[in-house]
Amino acid sequence: MLRYLGFRVLQAVGVLWAAFTVSFAVLFLLPSDPVSIAAGADAGTPVDAAAIEQLQARYGLDQPVAVQYWNALSNAVRGDFGMSISTGQQVTDAIAAALPSTLALAGTALVFALVFGTAVAFLATYTRTNLLRSLLFSLPPLGVAVPTFWVGLILLQLFSFRLRLFPAFGDQGIEHVILPAITLALPTGAVIAQVLATSLQTTWRQPFIEAARAKGASRLRIHTRHALKLSSIPAFTIAGVIVGNLLAGSVVVETVFSRAGIGRLTQMSVMAQDIPVVQGIVVFSATVFVLVNLAVDLLYPLIDPRITHGIERRGAVAPRRAAVASTEANPAHDDTLLEVEARV
Repeated sequence: MLRYLGFRVLQAVGVLWAAFTVSFAVLFLLPSDPVSIAAGADAGTPVDAAAIEQLQARYGLDQPVAVQYWNALSNAVRGDFGMSISTGQQVTDAIAAALPSTLALAGTALVFALVFGTAVAFLATYTRTNLLRSLLFSLPPLGVAVPTFWVGLILLQLFSFRLRLFPAFGDQGIEHVILPAITLALPTGAVIAQVLATSLQTTWRQPFIEAARAKGASRLRIHTRHALKLSSIPAFTIAGVIVGNLLAGSVVVETVFSRAGIGRLTQMSVMAQDIPVVQGIVVFSATVFVLVNLAVDLLYPLIDPRITHGIERRGAVAPRRAAVASTEANPAHDDTLLEVEARV
């Protein structure tokens, strides 16, 4: 396990370095100059050329690309991403100021997504009505396909402008977070429902389900106490994807609903080619993604103890591979069957 953790830490460092490098390269290749944009030169505002050169020297943009990259990377390792070219604010302070609003939005959206995804998957695999089952199974693909900005605009038009149940814009109070959270939760919940429903279907074909039925357990008891727990492992695997969707979706949602947050800060920084801010946000997002995936790997054994035994037998095998192997294995020959029989 220690060997595996060491490997994962090195892998995380590689991901962060790649994210930083790619963001730097993309921003550098853009044709505009961030200092000129900040000074208003691109908008036709007359600006002294000497002042532009002075600002470029202040932010180190007059140096060779390799020197700029090395300075930015060495400072980033120490947690210093410099100052925003547009506002002159420290990058870390700008991210810290925008973070609470995004956390409130993402946290609420995650709760909605879990409730929606689990409910759809549970009902779709539990019901015996073919029409209802087909309808429920068609919802996840629809939720993934519908554009997020379109959903946000529809919710604004219906619940804010017509029914006037929720405020259209702003981020003060719980009433301002409901519509943005629903908008952000729809595609994420659809992914959860799709994965969980497929996993539940597979689990219901396992021999230990037949053993539980033979013991007299009801369909609801089997579904809730046995099938749902085992089926949650593949859904738990996509936690990193879910976090990525929430962070990426916040850019669109916070723009549509005029919310101050990481997404809105990202959108404005990209438009202004504010290199320090964009790189700080990229590294922050990559760090969150890496930590979530590492936490998922460490929590797998708590969901299914067989994964721990698989890791011990294989050495530094990733828990995700062990999790997949455990769900594909025949539970009739392992401890899961014994547990089901004992509980039933």
